[in-house]
Amino acid sequence: MSDIQRSPTVNSRLGSVWTVVVAGGSGRRFGSMKQFESLGDKRVLDHCVDMALVCSAGVVLVVPSSDLQDEVDKHAVGGARSEHRVAVCAGGPTRTASVRRGLALVPGDAGIILVHDAARPFASENLFRSVIKTIEAGADGSIPGLPVVDTVKVIEVTHSPFVGLAVPHVVTTPDRATLVAVQTPQAFSADILRRAYLNEIDGTDDSSLVEAIGGTVIVVPGEANNRKITHRQDLLWAREFLVTGQA
Repeated sequence: MSDIQRSPTVNSRLGSVWTVVVAGGSGRRFGSMKQFESLGDKRVLDHCVDMALVCSAGVVLVVPSSDLQDEVDKHAVGGARSEHRVAVCAGGPTRTASVRRGLALVPGDAGIILVHDAARPFASENLFRSVIKTIEAGADGSIPGLPVVDTVKVIEVTHSPFVGLAVPHVVTTPDRATLVAVQTPQAFSADILRRAYLNEIDGTDDSSLVEAIGGTVIVVPGEANNRKITHRQDLLWAREFLVTGQA
């Protein structure tokens, strides 16, 4: 039997809470499918799905089409993870397309939908609760964010008379106080998120699509340990953190 204990947040006053876990990435920067790498006694994506199940009535797992049948088998009756309420679908050519396919499997009576990257295995239950509560309070969207500690430059690549090549030039330096580094899970009013995905545009995250239709997106404090596994050294850090609990 599963040792996953569901939180009271699986249902809100707005309706049931569902999470779309996006594991459809190609692993180009990592060098392999990072979401399927081992992390302790589970895979990276299993950590994400299990925490989502704590806080959700159900989860839609979006995976590469090449892995679809394996994941369906794992979550089917009698499968290795069949005690969990997880629907599985194949992703699309872009992240936005993958989320759109996942949304199609979320029940119509869901009131809140979260979207979570399968490469962030350490998002806490408190973080899930925080973004959900913000939607319950009336926001259209809620995203975790961390202060930006480094100076950020806006650049454009133009020809340089100094080196005779096209190189990055600084255009402006934004005020760090106006910037946050955004994480997942991101939570949304289900109606708002579905409406945002009616537009055939791509976004770097889901909140940008909600912003595009005029939705109100609130930032809640993110977590330093909610680190995205992007490069090989990130996975080494995650394995060490899982053992020691120290960043």
